[in-house]
Amino acid sequence: MLDITKIREDFPILKREVNGKPLVYLDNAATSQTPQQVIDVIVDYYHNYNANIHRGVHALSQEATDKYEVARQKIQKHFNARKSYEIIFTSGTTHSINIVANGFTTLLKKGDEILVSAMEHHSNIVPWQMLAERTGAVLRVIPMNMEGELLMEVYDELLSDMTKLVFCNHISNALGTINPIKEIIDKAHAVGAAVLIDGAQAAPHIKADMQQLDVDFYAASAHKMCGPTGVGMLYGKEEWLNKLPPYQGGGEMIAEVTFEKTTYADLPHKFEAGTPNICGGIAFGAALDYMNHIGFDEIAEYEHGLLEYATQELLKIEGLRIYGTAKDKTSVISFNIEGLHPYDIGSILDKLGVAVRTGHHCAQPIMDFYGIPGTVRASFCFYNTKDEVNTLVKAVARAKAMLE
Repeated sequence: MLDITKIREDFPILKREVNGKPLVYLDNAATSQTPQQVIDVIVDYYHNYNANIHRGVHALSQEATDKYEVARQKIQKHFNARKSYEIIFTSGTTHSINIVANGFTTLLKKGDEILVSAMEHHSNIVPWQMLAERTGAVLRVIPMNMEGELLMEVYDELLSDMTKLVFCNHISNALGTINPIKEIIDKAHAVGAAVLIDGAQAAPHIKADMQQLDVDFYAASAHKMCGPTGVGMLYGKEEWLNKLPPYQGGGEMIAEVTFEKTTYADLPHKFEAGTPNICGGIAFGAALDYMNHIGFDEIAEYEHGLLEYATQELLKIEGLRIYGTAKDKTSVISFNIEGLHPYDIGSILDKLGVAVRTGHHCAQPIMDFYGIPGTVRASFCFYNTKDEVNTLVKAVARAKAMLE
């Protein structure tokens, strides 16, 4: 069992009050909070060895470079990549996806097909639409059912020798559905297609194994894993990363530059033009250390308990409907109350100190599927408690009484 009281002491922001009420932070699917252990690493960087990396012979530069590359190795170990250079530092999942989408511009031709699931975040829709426009490839959608589960039999029908790329999130940010990505990957590979998995929502809850999954690309963001904003990672199989052209040109990503010709650096630097978020990368490694110390199996078990309890208690409120009732899901609850707008509910909850997300959660096609403008989304982390769930339920019931 997790010592939640001790864990909560690690997060200074959880001591805050909002509108005179103790903060109940339930917007973890948007960004998690940051423990003092990671904050200390950020402060230490700027206090003691702030310098540019890979270029300087002076002591500070070498120290920063060493810590940055150790962080890359921590990410490699956490996700079980074969090589550290298969881990590319990015600004986050969106940046990671765009690197791949841009790279495939040179690898696709008119009539090629790319598949994307119906429950994607806009970051895993728009880049592929842009890729299709550039190349003449055809974008096809894997549909879902009312429970928020992908129709895998339709996926089987969509796959063909024309399929070149498949894109799917590991976990839906809007519904909490855990998708059967291993099956998706294996079936795509059977027709010769590459697969990118958006792991932004899964990485805080599931320790994904790149070699076991045999996935071609996997993307994640530090800020959903107790780390800072503005940094993330792209995992790519070495053979695929070597096929893709650089995403940006500039310093660091070159081997040799003349006005006649430029040759590119080896992996991972080929995709890391310019000065990176050095402090962010180091803090990403520290955040993984923190979460691994707690234990991902323990986190998953605890969060599942919160999900079950919150689902049970919220459904006691008359007129409340939960969207996303898949058998396999993580600690996200999207809901509406009949006749009430989600924004109005969220605004009242904020006045009561409860932070949730309202709207379409950058997953507008899901909302269109259900015929709704959006939902109220409560998303839980391992530092949340059943007492906070009770506060949420009471606040939702009060909002309902005020708005009816």
